[in-house]
Amino acid sequence: MTVPVLEARNISKRFPGVVALERVSLSVFPGEVLAVVGENGAGKSTLMKILSGALQPDEGEILLDGQVVRFTDPRHALARGIGIIYQELSVIDALSVGENVFLGRLPERPGLRGSVDWPRLWRDAARVLERVGVPIDPQRQVRELSVAQKQLVEIARALSQDVRVLILDEPTSSLSLQETERLFEILRGLRAQGVAIIYISHRLEEIFTLADRVTVLRDGRVVGTLPIGEATREGLIRMMVGRDLSAYYRTVRSSPGAVRLEVRGLCRTGTLQDVNLTVRAGEIVGLAGLVGAGRTELARCLFGVDPIDTGEIRVDGQVVTIRNPRDAVRHGIVLVPEDRKLQGLVLILSVRENITLPVLERLARLGFPSRRAEEQVTQSFVERLRIRTPSLEQRVMNLSGGNQQKVVLARALATNPKVLILDEPTRGIDVGAKAEVHALIAELAEAGMGILLISSELPEVLTMSHRILVMSGGRIVAEFSREEATEERVLAAATGHPVAA
Repeated sequence: MTVPVLEARNISKRFPGVVALERVSLSVFPGEVLAVVGENGAGKSTLMKILSGALQPDEGEILLDGQVVRFTDPRHALARGIGIIYQELSVIDALSVGENVFLGRLPERPGLRGSVDWPRLWRDAARVLERVGVPIDPQRQVRELSVAQKQLVEIARALSQDVRVLILDEPTSSLSLQETERLFEILRGLRAQGVAIIYISHRLEEIFTLADRVTVLRDGRVVGTLPIGEATREGLIRMMVGRDLSAYYRTVRSSPGAVRLEVRGLCRTGTLQDVNLTVRAGEIVGLAGLVGAGRTELARCLFGVDPIDTGEIRVDGQVVTIRNPRDAVRHGIVLVPEDRKLQGLVLILSVRENITLPVLERLARLGFPSRRAEEQVTQSFVERLRIRTPSLEQRVMNLSGGNQQKVVLARALATNPKVLILDEPTRGIDVGAKAEVHALIAELAEAGMGILLISSELPEVLTMSHRILVMSGGRIVAEFSREEATEERVLAAATGHPVAA
C-alpha cells in the first residue's frame, strides 16, 4: 500500500478563546490532488500553516513519508519539500522573474562570494519555468506580469526547490476563466510528475474539475473525506455548513418598476465605448463578461472614481453630474468594490468606524460626530446583516472574509442608496456567507432598490438577475432575459461567438 507523502495526525491548535483545530487528521499521496473545503473559520488556513511550518501544533504530529517530522519554520518545511502559495502573492515586483524564482538563493560566481552568476540564474530559471510550462522571459520584471503569471512564478519558485507537496490557498480568486484553465493544466502536469497537491477553494465547481479526493472541515474538525466520484455539490455544502442551503442562489421575486438608473452613450477612452443600459427599481441587472471586458471600469465611472469622456447618467429620470464618489452618493449611487481589503475597507479601523465613515456628516451633532448615533447605526447593520463580531470596536482586519464583506455592504447601505453596484460581491467568501449575501441582495431588490450585479460566477448572475448584459471590449454586446440566458449563450457572447437561442 502506498504511504502518504504528507500526513497530519490528530492535530489540535488553540488560540486565546478559540479552538482553531481539534484532532484533525488528513493525508495526501504522491500524484494526488486533495481538496480541502470548509467555511471561513473552519480551520483550513491554520492547518495549512501548520503543515508548512508557519505554526506549531499544540497536539498531534506530522509525518513525511511515514516518518514523524517537526518543521521549525517555513524554510525548514520547504527544504523538506513542502511548498505553500497563499492567496496574497509574495512575489517582489521590483525584481526580475528569475530573481523571484531563486529569491534568497541566487547562484554565485565561482570564487567570487556575493557576486551573482547572472547567466546561470537566467539558465536555471528558464529550466524551472519550462517545467511549469510558462513561456516567460526570466529577465522580465515581475511588475509587468499579470496576476496569473505572478502566481505561476510562485509555483516555479516552489518547484525550483524540488517541492514534493504543493499547497495552494484560493489560487483562482483573481484569475479569469482562461487563466484558471491554464493553471489547472499546469497542476495536472505536476500531478502526473508525482507532485502531491493540497488545493483550497470556495469554488466547488473547481473541486469537481481538479480533485481526486476532498476533505471537509467544519468548526475546526474533519467532517469527512470522500473520493470525488462519491461527492455531490449539495452533499459538500451540507457537510460544510451543517444544514441545507436550498436558497444558495435565491431567485428574486420582485417585479421591476420605474427606471432608477439610465446610462446613455457613456464613453471613456481606452476602456468604454458607447455603453447604454437601464436598471429599474426592484430589478437586478447582471453584468457578465471576461476579465478585461470593461465591467469594473464601468462601475468605477458610474461611481465617479474615473471620469467619463462623453455620455449621460440619469437617476430617477434626472440627468446627474458625477465627478467623484461624493457626487455619486449624493445622487443615490453607491459601489461595493471588487477588492474589499484594498478598496472597500480601512482594515485598522473598527467595525463601527468602517460602517459609519461615509455618513459621519449626517450623524454629527453640532458639527461633531455623535458616538451614540454611530453605535446605533452600526448595531442595526450588525443585526440586520448578521455580522459576526465580538464587539462594534473590533478591528475589521480580525474578521473573516465573509464578515468583512458584510461590513462593506453595511457601509454602502448606510448611505441609503437608490442604486447599488455590486462588483464581485461574493468573491473569496464561504458558502454560508455567500448564501446570506444572496439573501440580502434579494431582499434589497424586493424592497425596491435597483441593483447592478457584476460577477465572474455565471450561476450567480444567471440565477439572481432579472436581465443579463454581456460586455466585451468595453461594449455591451448582448442582452438576455432570465429565461433566455444560459451559460453557453453568455460565454459565447462574451467571447465573440454568439449562438442561436
